[in-house]
Amino acid sequence: MAAIYSGIHLKLKSFQTPWEDKLKLARFAWISSQCLLPNKEQVLLDWCTHALTGWYGQKVVFSQNVLEGLWCYLDDLLHSQKLHSLLKQGKTISLRLNMAQLLLDRLQECVHVSTRPSVCLPTLLSVCKGILSSPALSSVFTTKYELMVDFVVKLCSLACHELQQPSLTGPLQDAVQPEIMTESLTSQDELVTESLQTKPTRDSDTAQTEPLTESPVTDGSEINSKQKENLRSAHLFEVLLQLLSSYLSVQRQQANPNRVFTMVTNQLMLPIILLRYLLTSGECTISLTHLRLRQQLCRDMRMKLDSILHFALFPPEHLSSYKEELLPSKEDGGKRGAGGGTKGLLRPVSSILCKLTAKGYCEPSLQYAVKSNSLSLLFKFFLESYGKGKGEGEEEQGMLCFCFLTRLVPALDVGLDGPTHSAVTSPAELDQPVCVSPGQSPQASFCSPESWSLALLAVEALLNQTLSADIYNVAADRIRHGEVQLKFFRALGQMFFNQAQPSIPAWYRCMTALLSLNHLILEPDLDQLLSSAWVNAECMETRAERARQLMVSSLLQIYTKLRQLPRLFSELLPVICQPALDDLRPPLLSEGIFASLRTCLLDTPPSQVLEICSLVLESIKRFILSDLVKEETEEEKMEMEGGGGDEGENREVDQRKGDTSLKLFSLSQLLHAVLFNLKTLDNTSPLPLVRQSHSLMEEMQQVVKELLQLLSSEKKASNVKSNQGLAEKTPRRGKKNLDLKESQFSNSKMWQQITQEAVLLLRYTWVEVDTLFHIHCSKYMSLESPQTTAAGEIEDQVHASALVLTHIESLLAGEISPACLQLSVITPSSRPMSCLLLKLLTLQQMKKALFHTALLAEPSTAALLNRTAQFILGKGELEVNLDGEQTWDGQIGSVNASSYLAAHWYLVTSNLPLIAPYLTREDMGCVADVLVSSLLSGQTGGGNKRLPGHLSVSHVSSQLLQSPILAELPSLFSATVQSLRQRIIAVLMAADTSQVCPMLLKFQEMEKEVNQTERDPSQPIHVKSEAVAEEILASSKTGEVSIFLTDTQTKELLKLLQITANLNPDGMICEDLSTLFLLLLLLLTSTSSQPDQAARDSPNHGNNALFVEKLLRLLVCLQEGKNFQSVLRLIHGSSLLQIVVSSLLWHSNSGRFHSTSSTDWLDLVKAVQGFIKSLVRLLIIRNSSVRLNLGQFASYLTSEEVPGMKIMAIASKPAEAAVLDKPDPGAAILAIHLLLASLTSFSQEMTSYLGRSKPMDQTLIQMLARTTASLGPAVETVVKPQTVNQSFNQTGSILGQAFVVEVVTVMMNSELSSLSVKGEDNQDITKPTLIHMTLYRGFFQQILKEITSAPRPMDFLVSSLHFLSTFYKATERAGGERQEEQGEEGEGGKELDELYIRILQSVHRLLAAPWLSSNDVCELEPAVEELLRLLVEKSSTEQFDLLLLLIREGLNTAKLKAGNYREVLSAVIIIKLLSCCQLPEPCSKALWLIVPQIISAMVFLVRSSSQDVSLTLPFTVPTVKSMTSLLRQGEGRISNPHHVTLVFGALQAVPLDHLSPLIYESAFLAVHEALFAIIQCHSQVMLNAAPSFLNIFYRLVASIMQEGRQRGDSDTDSDVYVRCSRLTERMYSHIAATAESFTTMSAFMVAQYVTELQKVTLRPDVKLHLTEGIYRILDLCVGQDIKFLTAGLQMGVREVFNELYSSYTHYHKTQRQGEDKYTA
Repeated sequence: MAAIYSGIHLKLKSFQTPWEDKLKLARFAWISSQCLLPNKEQVLLDWCTHALTGWYGQKVVFSQNVLEGLWCYLDDLLHSQKLHSLLKQGKTISLRLNMAQLLLDRLQECVHVSTRPSVCLPTLLSVCKGILSSPALSSVFTTKYELMVDFVVKLCSLACHELQQPSLTGPLQDAVQPEIMTESLTSQDELVTESLQTKPTRDSDTAQTEPLTESPVTDGSEINSKQKENLRSAHLFEVLLQLLSSYLSVQRQQANPNRVFTMVTNQLMLPIILLRYLLTSGECTISLTHLRLRQQLCRDMRMKLDSILHFALFPPEHLSSYKEELLPSKEDGGKRGAGGGTKGLLRPVSSILCKLTAKGYCEPSLQYAVKSNSLSLLFKFFLESYGKGKGEGEEEQGMLCFCFLTRLVPALDVGLDGPTHSAVTSPAELDQPVCVSPGQSPQASFCSPESWSLALLAVEALLNQTLSADIYNVAADRIRHGEVQLKFFRALGQMFFNQAQPSIPAWYRCMTALLSLNHLILEPDLDQLLSSAWVNAECMETRAERARQLMVSSLLQIYTKLRQLPRLFSELLPVICQPALDDLRPPLLSEGIFASLRTCLLDTPPSQVLEICSLVLESIKRFILSDLVKEETEEEKMEMEGGGGDEGENREVDQRKGDTSLKLFSLSQLLHAVLFNLKTLDNTSPLPLVRQSHSLMEEMQQVVKELLQLLSSEKKASNVKSNQGLAEKTPRRGKKNLDLKESQFSNSKMWQQITQEAVLLLRYTWVEVDTLFHIHCSKYMSLESPQTTAAGEIEDQVHASALVLTHIESLLAGEISPACLQLSVITPSSRPMSCLLLKLLTLQQMKKALFHTALLAEPSTAALLNRTAQFILGKGELEVNLDGEQTWDGQIGSVNASSYLAAHWYLVTSNLPLIAPYLTREDMGCVADVLVSSLLSGQTGGGNKRLPGHLSVSHVSSQLLQSPILAELPSLFSATVQSLRQRIIAVLMAADTSQVCPMLLKFQEMEKEVNQTERDPSQPIHVKSEAVAEEILASSKTGEVSIFLTDTQTKELLKLLQITANLNPDGMICEDLSTLFLLLLLLLTSTSSQPDQAARDSPNHGNNALFVEKLLRLLVCLQEGKNFQSVLRLIHGSSLLQIVVSSLLWHSNSGRFHSTSSTDWLDLVKAVQGFIKSLVRLLIIRNSSVRLNLGQFASYLTSEEVPGMKIMAIASKPAEAAVLDKPDPGAAILAIHLLLASLTSFSQEMTSYLGRSKPMDQTLIQMLARTTASLGPAVETVVKPQTVNQSFNQTGSILGQAFVVEVVTVMMNSELSSLSVKGEDNQDITKPTLIHMTLYRGFFQQILKEITSAPRPMDFLVSSLHFLSTFYKATERAGGERQEEQGEEGEGGKELDELYIRILQSVHRLLAAPWLSSNDVCELEPAVEELLRLLVEKSSTEQFDLLLLLIREGLNTAKLKAGNYREVLSAVIIIKLLSCCQLPEPCSKALWLIVPQIISAMVFLVRSSSQDVSLTLPFTVPTVKSMTSLLRQGEGRISNPHHVTLVFGALQAVPLDHLSPLIYESAFLAVHEALFAIIQCHSQVMLNAAPSFLNIFYRLVASIMQEGRQRGDSDTDSDVYVRCSRLTERMYSHIAATAESFTTMSAFMVAQYVTELQKVTLRPDVKLHLTEGIYRILDLCVGQDIKFLTAGLQMGVREVFNELYSSYTHYHKTQRQGEDKYTA
């Protein structure tokens, strides 16, 4: 090999050596260590570059394969590890300068599609990457700035070409898409809609063009080639990012900023802004995804591009040049001669704008989009560079930024560069026109309609930046600058009106921005703004409508803050009254505008609100009344002169009247909204305000009277005309003329109806407000009440009462006094609003009548009030048609035929306390039927379609049902209960009955008697109720079922039961409660489910258990009623208990619940237990024949005739157990289960009431002795192994081990409680032992064996732990008594110690069981804590030492490293639970003495377990929670702060990265709660440990930012990260609350936050909480901190901080501080 390499340099240079051999020699020479050449690496690199430059310079010739091999060889050299190691060692290796030019030429080839490149792009990009990766190699570019600029231009052009390739699929798409997509990105709320609009076009175009260029079949090779091309393009952007980073460092090193500006402006700016636009616009969203570009990569490139433009175009050195060009020149030369005029740039703004308006650098369709997108970007850079000054310089800098803005806006071609613009342009540029590109007229025309959206979006961005930078100081502009800024913005606003674009949302947002800058900008054109944006706005799409409403709301808010709301309304009202087609106008008060107006009126002084009302009334008198009178006069004149005029003139007059009536209605609606949101007068209101209100009411009353008189005269005239028309009717008039007459009559009638509705609305508003003022303000005198004096007070009151009654009579007769305007023809179907207003007026008059107490005693008044209440109710309207899903938005002006029922029902229900006393029984029945019917219709699911803030009939009924008002209306409540009973009886009557059910017939008779006004006194209802109760009791003993329900009927009954359960039982009268309770008992005892064929085929057709469960829960609910004693008068409590248990035992024994699932059956058993407990509790509390009732029920349960007890009695005798083979064993087991559950709940409830009183205790102890005596043998029978009957052998397993253990626990607890009570009463008791102690010991031994032997159900484990607690108490009692008898510690004490150790060991082994999950352990913790509390409550020091020894052995790191983490986890959990227990004083001292050692051990455990991520959820998180518990309970007990700071070491090690959402949330919550415990319970630690605390918290912030970032795929676990971000916000709040510990670190916290925020793009919901949290920290930052952050942060991070601080200042800080905008 050495011979081969001899003379290798000569062979490489020799012309005789083939190029293929030269290439092989060069490769072997590079990798071989035997080739010894001086400076071999440089020689081989120079040879390769020389060969490449020679081939491209046509000095050498070789094949294409050799050319590709040379490029690959160069690529290998540049990326070899050997070369980079030599460069790191300091060896000088460089590239020739001609190689740089060669690379640039090859990149230029790749940009041009027409020429085929000589080298493939991936290889070329790899070579560029290799050069840029080393400073020594890249010096060939970095040492020559022009080459570096050219390099960036070539790569940017290539990137733009790659990005535009997928999108350029058709000419139509190229022309339309850029504008649409740019707007979608600039306006966030339009992104989704507009991007969806463009996707079908793209898909269709692609489908049309692909068959022309590609074959129909695409094989795998083509797919692979496409993937390679995508990877190549992604590689291009990585190289570009690397190049931009290098270029940015070179640009910063340039000493001549003028040179940088010139190079960037002439060469770099256009490719950069095009590339930036393509990276940000929605047009290339598909391209970015197609090319597999990461979001972070695109973001990094955008930041680099922004930095290049920012530092090149707007460096600090160019400030003087910008001032010289933009600001007005000084007198006498001044700064102009000495400034940057000679050394600085010459007109930099013009240079930039000339380049932006140039053509040819991109597709023509993209040019305007790129330019409009770039202008706001340049303005942003300008503000960041020159927009901040101090003192007087701040005003000058603001003026400079404004002048730059005036040069940018005309560049958008929006028609602002005419004479109007020249009037507001600075003097320095009056003689300098804007640079015009070739082919463009100097007088720029208005932009085309396709680009208006882009232009408005750009103007919006510029205005918002102006607003955020606060460069417009109103006072300074007026005082020192001649309002030049105001004139410019006013000209801009005038342009918006001249070129109005109301269909574009950005147009409204531009108006909002101008209003925010200064309301005076648009005030000269305020009427035009109100007309185009509010009153006369055309119908538009949703986004534009939302923007319009936001603009109007902003307008209202601004004038409210300025206290100039009347000024706004003075401009609004003439616009409303302008001639227009009102039926084409949008609603004046839409939902959003009405909500904003309501808020603004509440913040407006009452005097201004009254002034607004006066303006509205003045407009009605000035425009509406005068127009109507004028038209009426003209019509009369026409009648007198020409006999009525021709039909055309009549139609025109009617049309004008119709428009005028619509305007009147709009003004009436506006006045109603304003007055109803006025702060009412009260006794504290000043007298001038009262007088102003009184004057307004007088004026309003006069307007209403004039309108009524006008309507009255018009009605008379129309009647005369109609009569004349009928009298003059001749045969010559054909059908056409007759139809024309009828249409004219209908038009005339229509405007009269609209005017009547407006008058009714005004009248109702006046009455409501006048009454409200009169009630709350004693200084206000109602206009409807006469002026009273001391002498004639009685007569005046009588006169006022008579006046009220007269008004009510007129309203009921369909007249509005005093004009006698007939409204009796009003019906809800034809005129719903008028009907509702009439009811409201009548209601107000009724309220006034109720104030006169003297009138209420008169029979005529009572009769009138009855008629009034019935009119308001509208019984006929409710009975005709009731749609439970009709909705109403709550505004009177929106009431129509489709929403009248909801509005009417709301009126009735909200005023029920007022009208209910005057409604008859039939009326109440109607209301109850409507209530129940609407609730039933709402349960079908249609109520979910109701919009937020809207009311439906079913929703109103549901609110009434849940309100306390219903219970306070006994007549309505009784009618509702009666309606429910009747519906239940109707369902039962329609059911299939095997025989006639006499009880059902008696219920039907009882309901008929309830409805009768006269009842038979010989047969009172309670007598029949007693008979029904006896029959129900008899039926329950036999178990007979006489009513069979289908599934449909069962579901209907379930709906009725659900409604009944929502009723308040305290509101039921005795009769209703007892009848309903007995009816439900009938359902329980005598009904059974009989599924239809469709339900029988389904697997889950058995719903008997569900139905019975709902019944039982409803019966329990009724027991809580205050009148339940009436039920106990009809039937004894023991009989009720016996009916329920007996019927269920018979049904279960007969197989009724055979097809019930286990879950439904267990729910049924719990419902039975709940019923027994509730009724027994009631009997004991009310002391209702306790001995009799409980004794009878105990006798029944312990009787051998009970089905379940009988089965167990037979099973206990082997000779008779064979009988059990005959019945269904499953049904028998269900009966046994039900009986044991009944006995258990009965005993448990009696046990809980022991110790209240001695007589009661004696009774309860006797009952407990009987139940325990029965439970003992029953349990032994269940658990005893059987050999005769194998079916019964599994009874215990089928019932469940948990249930059997629970039964035994209740038995033992009952005996213990009884013995303790007996011991207190009789100290000489002879036999204090438990009767079934042998059974309990057997259970104890069995539980200790089974609790840890194998996986067990959780309910069994919980029951076993409860059993162990009770058994320990029993053993402790037995041992204590034995110790008292022996006089010293004997066997009892040793037995208790042994039991203590065994229980502790069992609990320790249970918690260490490998088959327990984390959730299982959490479920067991309450039971374990209860057991531990019992163990340590009276434990001795020796016993507690055993527990601490167990803990110490468990906290062993060696066990964790050995993989036995479960045993360590057991000790950790015991520590957490033990810290929450109340310990004896010696034990507590012993525990907290070793807590520091425990914390240290836990810290080591967490650090060790954190190395294994799989242990995070099962071990690390519980350990951190245990430490948190020690910190919380150790408040005031852990004295050394060092022991608390140890926890920081553990929290620092908890893993938070690369976790599943569930595990991440657990870990995040654990660390957060530990920090919260430290900051809350150990505040003294924070004085010195704040940095450590913040380091841990910073981990949380950084992790939630990483996990909560936006992802391309669908995120199904978003709620997890939202909850974690909410916790982060909470911790920020706590840190801000303890500001004394973090004052000096607030700036560092903000810096950490923005540094992390710069790396990711957060999801909006996560960012919302994090932003609110960091705002709290910014509140702690002073001015010096903000300056430190602005100066110290890196470039990209600084931009993020500026954006954050801008939003903080705009949204958060302004809530606490006033604005200083209007101070010079």
